[in-house]
Amino acid sequence: MVRIIDRRFDSKNKSAVNRQRFMRRFKHQIREAVADAIAGRSIKDLDNGESVSIPARDLSEPQFHHGHGGVWETIFTGNDQFSTGDELPRPSGGGGGSGKGKASKEGEGEDDFVFNLSREEFLDVFFDDLALPNLVKTQLARIHEYKSQRAGFTNDGTPANINVVRSLRGALGRRLALSSPYRGTLRELQKQLEELLETRTDDDPEVIRLKDEIGILRAKIEAIPFIDTFDLRYNNRIKVPKPTTQAVMFCIMDVSGSMDEDKKATAKRFFMLLYLFLTRTYEHIEVVFIRHHTVAKEVNEEDFFHSRESGGTVVSSALELMKDILHQRYANGAWNIYGAQASDGDNWENDSPHCRDLLAQSILPYVQYFAYIEITPGEPQNLWREYEKLAGHQRNFAMQHIEGLPDIYPVFRELFKKKLA
Repeated sequence: MVRIIDRRFDSKNKSAVNRQRFMRRFKHQIREAVADAIAGRSIKDLDNGESVSIPARDLSEPQFHHGHGGVWETIFTGNDQFSTGDELPRPSGGGGGSGKGKASKEGEGEDDFVFNLSREEFLDVFFDDLALPNLVKTQLARIHEYKSQRAGFTNDGTPANINVVRSLRGALGRRLALSSPYRGTLRELQKQLEELLETRTDDDPEVIRLKDEIGILRAKIEAIPFIDTFDLRYNNRIKVPKPTTQAVMFCIMDVSGSMDEDKKATAKRFFMLLYLFLTRTYEHIEVVFIRHHTVAKEVNEEDFFHSRESGGTVVSSALELMKDILHQRYANGAWNIYGAQASDGDNWENDSPHCRDLLAQSILPYVQYFAYIEITPGEPQNLWREYEKLAGHQRNFAMQHIEGLPDIYPVFRELFKKKLA
């Protein structure tokens, strides 16, 4: 038998490759386990991992073995108690088990394989077939900030950007280059002068001439400036585009008298799921909460979900407030803007066309995506009918109907499923 021993260095992530290979192999079972987990937990718990159990039979490996060979006769046990069509008697004592059976020395089995998905792995499975709509196609998805970055040196610049070391290095090279011919001649003259002084005196005309030439050469070398203007080198800085990593999400909810607590709870779950989805794309997310009845108001999260204030319904007040906040705080081009509106669709009849115009002209041109969900068990209301006129023409607008809490997940997937090119 051949034995292979792995003596490679064990890093702290030594099992990461094997874990990914395992998840790819049992992707179908993991998807089913995650789907069951999502069905049994609230959206608040989506940010955690999950324990996944895979039946032992699914972990079996194909194996080669020797066949039985020859001709085999097998005798199976018979049945001497029942015939086809017989009715089985009901067990005495009711159908509930007491769990007091005796232990047996026979039989064996194998437990299911259980492993834990981390938060990231759990969310990767959940969001596998989701993507932010038009993230690459629209211009706003590729908004860039600019940051300053070093890019070598330049001959021009401000004194504050002078690179002293590079400038002195250039000055030294220039002086050596310019004085090199003079220094060669100077060395020859000094050698001649030393030889001449061995046989002649200092007042000899030839000695005096050599000294004068040496003095002239030294003066020329010293006349070369220590540093000149064209020796100066400045740190060069350029602006490079930097993709923005921040987004703002507008949450708009109807709190009129027709929006009961169940509808508000359904809307709350949808907003939470949308926020969780955006956190996988952007590092920094701001949330603006706008609640409205006849008057819209920006509130904090606590008041948004739990305030008891209610009244009639004028949806345009919320859209007007969103438009104002958008242009006052987030119109500098550095934000990816998303909007989500939840309502039961019951609006003042004359206000619904105004809502459609506000959305089409003042909001949709500035946002990445705007999602409208109508929470009502009955037929769509007048606001839905007006918004339907936009759905076919605006690629960054989507609307869905929700009847109850179980409809959140399929509706969310439908709103944010991957768009084919």
